[in-house]
Amino acid sequence: MPVTEPATAPRLGLGGAGLGNHRVALDDDAAAAILDEAWHEGVRLLDTAPHYGLGLSERRIGRFLAGRARDDVRISTKVGRRLEAQQAAGAADDEGFLVPADARRVWDFTPDGIRATLEESLCRLGTDRIDVAYLHDPERWDLRAALDSGLPALARLREEGLVGAVGVGSMDLLALVEAAGREEVDELMVAGRWTLLDQRAAEELLPRCAEHSVAVVAAAVFHGGLLTGPPVPGATYDYAAAPERVLARARHLHDACAAYGVPVAAAALQWPLRHSSVRSVVVGADRPGQVAANRALLEVEVPDELWHALTERKPVGS
Repeated sequence: MPVTEPATAPRLGLGGAGLGNHRVALDDDAAAAILDEAWHEGVRLLDTAPHYGLGLSERRIGRFLAGRARDDVRISTKVGRRLEAQQAAGAADDEGFLVPADARRVWDFTPDGIRATLEESLCRLGTDRIDVAYLHDPERWDLRAALDSGLPALARLREEGLVGAVGVGSMDLLALVEAAGREEVDELMVAGRWTLLDQRAAEELLPRCAEHSVAVVAAAVFHGGLLTGPPVPGATYDYAAAPERVLARARHLHDACAAYGVPVAAAALQWPLRHSSVRSVVVGADRPGQVAANRALLEVEVPDELWHALTERKPVGS
């Protein structure tokens, strides 16, 4: 049965891809500074994955949390990509993380693979439990097989106390809708599908989550920076060059916010939280200062008139 989250569930979480050197190479001091800033700003939800920098993100979070009270933080990580050590021989990772390719990712949603992956994450994070464990992009393997095998495996780990909540993290609406109806699922991480720009989750996914009491964490709400200011040449959407129709809608959103003196980033960060099923928004950082800036955006007052205007602007996918 889905668990009931406490009223103090964090509204803002720190996404850990940047801590794994996603597209920007951070040294350990810079990564620690980001985590220090997040802690100072009251951010107590940290999301990571073995995929992020071939374990680097988890290791950095683990070092940061050493000596801090475990009950003060909510940690989520992911399973489905098992890491196998390999000889790097100077090679670099080829999936967007600026790290040596000293391991390779192996799709593995089997019970043994999920247990092994989670136990390795526990070691890297220096903890005895994970608050939320998500199947990571199960649609990129075999969706039905991944859910049928992976969700019961995570449920067993939940029964053992190694996992607090079970879920799925994905950009794929089909995968998320299918997962929302599974009895093992407590929550979903919805990446880029419940945002100011892309509201397709409202059609079927969010009603299904409400029906089954599944909590939602919204991720990729800025779409890689597309909703942090006026769209710039080279802007991306879903990790590819943004098509003109997307850029046009992003410009409309920016202009509407500017007319009310509201940063479009503030509206983008707050929008997902307006739905009752959404508990938290997770946003990454690749330099100090970004976490404090995002925390401040949550406090920006957005007038009802602007929300109404933004709702009327046709989102992507509608």
